[in-house]
Amino acid sequence: MHTFFRNTFRGARPLALAGLGLAIASALVTPQTAHASAFQLKEDDAQAMGRAYAGSDAAGGDVAVVANAPAAMSLLQGTYFEADVTAINFGATFNGSAHDVLGQPISGGNGGNAGTTMPVPAFFFETQVNDKWHVGAGFSVPFGFKTQYDNDWVGRYNAIESKFESLDGTLSASYNVTDNLAIGGSAIAQRTSATLTNAINTSSAAVLAGAQQAAGQLGVPLTPALLKALAPTLTSQIYPIVPPGSDGYAHIQGSSWAWGYQLGALWTIDSQDRIDFNYHSKISHRLTGSADFTIPANFAYLLASTGQSSLFQNTQGTADFTTPATAAISYWHQEDKFGFGADVDYTEWDVFKNLTVNYANPAQPATTQAFNWHNSWYTSFGGEYYLTDQLTLRGGIGFDTTPTSSPTRDARVPDETRKLLSFGIGYKATEHFSINASYAHIFVNRAVISNDVSATEDTLTGTYDDYGNLFALSAVYKF
Repeated sequence: MHTFFRNTFRGARPLALAGLGLAIASALVTPQTAHASAFQLKEDDAQAMGRAYAGSDAAGGDVAVVANAPAAMSLLQGTYFEADVTAINFGATFNGSAHDVLGQPISGGNGGNAGTTMPVPAFFFETQVNDKWHVGAGFSVPFGFKTQYDNDWVGRYNAIESKFESLDGTLSASYNVTDNLAIGGSAIAQRTSATLTNAINTSSAAVLAGAQQAAGQLGVPLTPALLKALAPTLTSQIYPIVPPGSDGYAHIQGSSWAWGYQLGALWTIDSQDRIDFNYHSKISHRLTGSADFTIPANFAYLLASTGQSSLFQNTQGTADFTTPATAAISYWHQEDKFGFGADVDYTEWDVFKNLTVNYANPAQPATTQAFNWHNSWYTSFGGEYYLTDQLTLRGGIGFDTTPTSSPTRDARVPDETRKLLSFGIGYKATEHFSINASYAHIFVNRAVISNDVSATEDTLTGTYDDYGNLFALSAVYKF
């Protein structure tokens, strides 16, 4: 028996360590969100959220345009500071099952509610330099998420905890070319970080290693039929030492700094109508991560007895990842007692086709995980009514398409197309100070997962019921 495992583990080193590569791949870049497709966030603006972000760049009076639409700073007269915070509450409940590489059912529950409640802060400063120039600075969170499943759930080999966050520091300027046209641009510094944990199916790792080596000795590829034929021999030798349920644990972290830009233009059509155009560049990261592993004593014994105790040791990896470019058109119409607008946003998620991870360990070959996301759209319509000179009421609806699809959707991003219904209120306390509050509910289509396969080829199948609630507050001070 020991001779068999000595051959299989040495001959199948890449497969035995596949969990390392794909775990880092998932950890470095795979998230989920509250609003906006996949893990993109728009929750940096309580005022615009009350209208479902309709007219968010063209309505005027909103300091958040420093980070979202720099040309629209030309609508701000004076010097402003704005602080926003949004509480994102979302839920994701799984219903389904999982089986291991041999088709045997995996024990465990549905993971509980994988959602969470997390705050998203944002800060903006803008000042008018002269009749032509405005400058500003902002801090925002354009991408983020956190999910947490029960440690013993049925999909623990696919995901337990996931956290992803991008923090943007933005410097912006706008210039009035004419009375009707302003242009703007921004320089963006972005820090992206990720944390992921998941269980490791050590018995499946051993079975795969043995099957791959046996196929190599036969000179044929490892097919499902061959794996089924080998199963009795493999399980009779492996399971007495490493039975199903002998779980390991992986904790992975990664981070990166990178740079981007945005460009925009604001066209004032007449005294009542405005259109803003804005483009935010993609930002390319090289994430550097560390992976820490905990394995059970029986699996450690198997590795040591076959001279492979160096496997599943802490290591590092790097992965190239790009946050997507976005293009937006924002329209606003203004009347004395009310205003209304619409937004159309396009996000180029097709940059996220696959992820390749390279390792500090020279014995570990690069690994690739496919995602094959497609581009997405967000559209919204909303408005506001000025009840008094101090009090403003807002409302809006939005529609957001998902970049994911059933064949590649996974437990880390159980995303689907969603609809947004929002309400808000604004109160002008003094000539210098105002506050805004908004609430939005997100209705999410049922997400189907048909082929979520872990690094050790454990397959998760089922559906997700998702929802989201957003609560936002902002305070604006005009100097």
